[in-house]
Parts: sequence; structure tokens; C-alpha cells
Amino acid sequence: MKKKAKIAVLSTAGALLAGNAVHAALYRPKKVKSPVLPDEKVNLDRYIETLCSAIRCKTVSNTDESLVEWKEFDKLHRLFEETYPMLHKTLEKRIIGKAGIIYVWKGSDPSLKPIALIAHQDVVPVSKDTVSDWTYPPFEGKLAQGYIWGRGSTDMKNHLVGILESVETLLEDGFVPKRTVLICLGYNEEVTNSEASSAPMISKALEEEGIQLESLLDEGGAILDLNVPHAIKHKLVGGVGVAEKGYADFEISLEAKGGHSSTPPKHSAVGELSKAIVDLEKHQFRSHITKEVKSIVDTAARTTTFPVRLIGCNIKPLLPVLKPILTQIAPVASVLRTTTAVTMTHGSPQANVLPQKAAATVNFRIMPGDTIYDVEKHIRRVIRNKKINVRLLGGNEPSAISPTNTPTMEAISQVCCGIYDMSAPTPFIVMGATDAFHYQNLTEQIYRFSPFVMPPEILMLAHGTDERIAVDSLEKAIVFFKRYIRMMAGEKNEG
Repeated sequence: MKKKAKIAVLSTAGALLAGNAVHAALYRPKKVKSPVLPDEKVNLDRYIETLCSAIRCKTVSNTDESLVEWKEFDKLHRLFEETYPMLHKTLEKRIIGKAGIIYVWKGSDPSLKPIALIAHQDVVPVSKDTVSDWTYPPFEGKLAQGYIWGRGSTDMKNHLVGILESVETLLEDGFVPKRTVLICLGYNEEVTNSEASSAPMISKALEEEGIQLESLLDEGGAILDLNVPHAIKHKLVGGVGVAEKGYADFEISLEAKGGHSSTPPKHSAVGELSKAIVDLEKHQFRSHITKEVKSIVDTAARTTTFPVRLIGCNIKPLLPVLKPILTQIAPVASVLRTTTAVTMTHGSPQANVLPQKAAATVNFRIMPGDTIYDVEKHIRRVIRNKKINVRLLGGNEPSAISPTNTPTMEAISQVCCGIYDMSAPTPFIVMGATDAFHYQNLTEQIYRFSPFVMPPEILMLAHGTDERIAVDSLEKAIVFFKRYIRMMAGEKNEG
């Protein structure tokens, strides 16, 4: 009897293993059938030269607009005018604010809602003490070693110039859109919570004209070239941002008597404040396995090699069990919850003076579903010292989540799968802030995707030293933009 039971157990286990092996074998990337499209003309040399020249324009934004070199934005605008004459002859151009631009490419059917492609012209500064760390000067726009080097090469002059280059080439092809195409270029996206933010100005200008958009495409996602030893061998995985986290800066502070450091109290204001900081870092926000997280995990798992896929095909049901482990990995945790980051502190102005006030700035990136009000409640709840003052410095609520069953998402997927050997891009929540947030008054279909293939280590160089982009990622990006516009805007064949 025992022998029969043992045989039954082994048979059942074997069947389960065999079934899992079959499941793993069939657990492959989800392909999207793309329509057969003609080859696209790409003027790669012009694109490369223009991107290099755009990087040489030091369009660094600043919270204090008096410190901005506006002549550099003028220089960038002249570059566009000289490089793309057909665009400037055909499209209507409007200047918004100090340096914002709206290009209007009127479609033949005014009853159709326009589509918008947006980008920002500004870049973050380069700290003077890091300039010497760069392989090539950050604003030289150097073409070398198969890369274009410089500030803005990946964030996001590659995308900005790519849009204009694609429109110029479409005009050279004789393309005439049925649906109006708007190109909206802000100039201070890198300045968080600026009172003079250009994106709301542009959005408001369009709204005042009664314009509602069919959809909008901005930066935020990309195509990652994943290469994990023994697991993933150079597989392309794309992500489309369907929402973005909110942003809030809070000041926590404590006032004290101060005095001479030779007669200190048991805990100075800085000491008491440090306890509050520990309270915040110890009590993180609750994590959530969202459907976007499940989608990302599923897409990545499908690209793994076969032995790993035996586990990967079962990963989604295991995510809730793995959550405590995943939250210990900082990059993963940031996808699962509202994050807490203590970024600035200050106390006494001098080493031998006890502080009369100690303060810290805490930055929160807020998951959709949480609010700024929820963050403030969390701060007050977890800090034990109720004498700590809590003050909101500024922020934005999380964006709405855009629907994924739309013609725009279908177009992004079809164009990607028609160009690259990859599965359909997966929706995800963008960790940072984009200009797209400010266009929610015009459409619910907002997608954040930049069609450049990059390994993660190159993507992570944005805002950092040696920011650069591979030249071999540029041509297919232009093909993407051209086909995306053709599919979304339609075409009137002018012969």
C-alpha cells in the first residue's frame, strides 16, 4: 500500500513538473501584430549633427529666471529654424512665455481632435566640481566611440530633436495629416514646482482656444536592452508610462533656546530632529503590488532563458509572498510605494552655537492612490515628538492613470513590434515628474514613452556624469516617430 502511495505521489509530482515545463515553454513574450508598413526615409546625418548642435546650446533652467541664459534658448530656436526650413514654412509657430513653443501642423479634417507630441528644451546644470570627471566636456556635443556625449543627450534633446527631425522628413515625403498635430516644447521642466512653469502656460493657452486632445506623447518610458547573466540575453523590454507619481516637499522643524555649545542640553534641536528623521525612515509607506507592477514582472519574466522561465512563469502569484523581500531593494521598493527621502538639513550657523531652529526637507514621491494630505497625516502619525512642526513647501498630486485599451497604446505597441524584435511595451508608473502632468485638462490619454533602445546603465546616466546616447539607437527612433504620426494622424495622399 505504501509503495502504491509513493508511486502515486511521484506520478503526481512528475505530472506537475511536466505541466510546469510545458507552461514555461509556452510562456513567451506577447507579440502584437503590426501592419506591414513601407520603409521610412531617415536623414541620420542631419539628425546626429542637429542633436550635437542642440547639446551645445546650454539651455539650463533655474528656479531664479534671472539666472537663466535666455540667449542659449534663442540659439537653440535659430538652430531649429535653420535646420528644419520646411517645418517652419508649413507649421504655425507660437511663442509661449519666455521660450516655450507650440508648433501647429494643421490637419485636413478639423473635426478630428489633435494629437500632441511634447518635449522640454531645458537641461539640468553640471556641477563645476564634476566637469573634469566627464570623458568629453558636457556641452561639447561630442560624437565619439559610437555615442553622442553631453548634457541632454538622453534627457531629452534626443527626443526633442527626434520629433522635429521626423516632422521635417515627413514633410519632405509629402505627408499631409488628416488630424492636426501639435508639438509643444516647454523650457523649465527640470525645475520642480516652479511658479513660472511653462507646461501649464502651454496647456492653458490650448485650453483657452477650446482645444481638446485625442492623446499626448511625452518622455518617461524607454526600451531597455536587458542582459542578465544566465537569465536574460539581450532582450528588449519597453515601458509606457500611463501615470506618474506625485511630488511633495515637506519641512519638519523644531525650535529651541539655542545658546553656547559649551553648556549643551541632553538633546539639541538637531538631536531631537534626528529622532524624527529616524521615525520617518523607519516607518515607510505601505507597499502595493499594482497591476502595472504585475505587468512589468510578467513582461520581464517572459524574456528569461528556459531554465529560469520554469520559475518565472509562476512569479505573478508569488509576488504578494515576495513583497517583504522586494521592499528591501530600493529601486524595486520605489515602484511599490510612496517613497520618503530626507534630502536637506540645517541647524546652527556656527560650530560653537547651539541651534535655535533645526529643520529638514523631506521629499515624497507619491503613488497614485495616495495624496499630499495622506503624506502629511503619515508624517504627523509616525513622528513621536509632537512638538515637531510640519509644513508643506509645495508639490503636485499623483497623475490620473491613463487607459491602456486605446488606439494610441495600440499604435505604440504596433509600431514598436514592427521595428524591434520585442514584445508589446508594458504600462508602468513613472517615478519622476514630467510635463505631461500639466496636460490632464486636455486629454485622459497621456502616454510617456521615448523610443530609444538603451541598456539600463546608459539610461541611469541622465542628469549624471558622462550622459550619452548610442548612435545606433537613433535611426529606429526616427522611424518610430514617423510611423506613430502616420498611424495617429492619418494621411491625405497629395500624390
